[in-house]
Amino acid sequence: MSQNQFKLVECPRDAMQGLHDFVPTELKSEYLNLLLQVGFDTLDFGSFVSPKAIPQMADTDEVLANLDLSNTSTKLLAIVANLRGVEDAVKHEQINYLGFPFSISETFQQRNTNSSIEKSLTTVEKMLSLCYKHNKTAVVYLSMGFGNPYGDEWNYEIVEKWADVLISKGVKILSLADTVGVSTPETITEILPKLISRFSNPEIGIHLHSTPYERFEKIEAAYNSGVKRIDSALKGFGGCPMAADDLTGNIATEDVIAYLNSRGETVELNMDKWNEAMGLSVKIFN
Repeated sequence: MSQNQFKLVECPRDAMQGLHDFVPTELKSEYLNLLLQVGFDTLDFGSFVSPKAIPQMADTDEVLANLDLSNTSTKLLAIVANLRGVEDAVKHEQINYLGFPFSISETFQQRNTNSSIEKSLTTVEKMLSLCYKHNKTAVVYLSMGFGNPYGDEWNYEIVEKWADVLISKGVKILSLADTVGVSTPETITEILPKLISRFSNPEIGIHLHSTPYERFEKIEAAYNSGVKRIDSALKGFGGCPMAADDLTGNIATEDVIAYLNSRGETVELNMDKWNEAMGLSVKIFN
């Protein structure tokens, strides 16, 4: 697997969104501009959601205006949670991808987007139509893809059912999301190869949350399962604010890079810019 085949998605939006103190727009922009020079395939940079729900992302419009895209091949992804967010996001020519969290847990879909699964499916259909009209690509996250803490029914058949429904609607990129870090190397190895084999045409990615102690095992399981798209965040910051374990955050990008290097993969990233971003991160995540 070369770097061209393996798409690395850096997720500063997910890393920052739960921070209590507002990160100044200028500092956010400086951090994102450094990450844009590293060479990731995609940067999950912001979200068009209610400022009441996610105050940290209230300045996404301003941040976007501050981004220097003149010397980067990295594509921009913004998260949306409803049709209004979709309509706001598609207006921006610089944005390539719109990401929507589609939970296969009814309880979490209500909590996360104040919407039922069925209503969210309608939102996805409208998002796909608007993406087509505005030359964007939709990325749908199968949220709670490895289980949930609410007692909602979960099994592989449910995962496959909703993947089938979404792909039949026209979704081209589907990312299996472990919202609260309940995945294990065993469940990753059980689910992903089946899903990738079942749906060979759409791009299947993974967005894992983990404690620091389990990261390498999960990365290895995903790699061995044939995943070619993986979301991560510098130092593993962020994750779901509702996770019971404070240590449960994103997969750390440096761990992904180290693992790929250990497997002899060519990871074509500007590590000088990466180290600069690492240094600047202490001003944001302290």
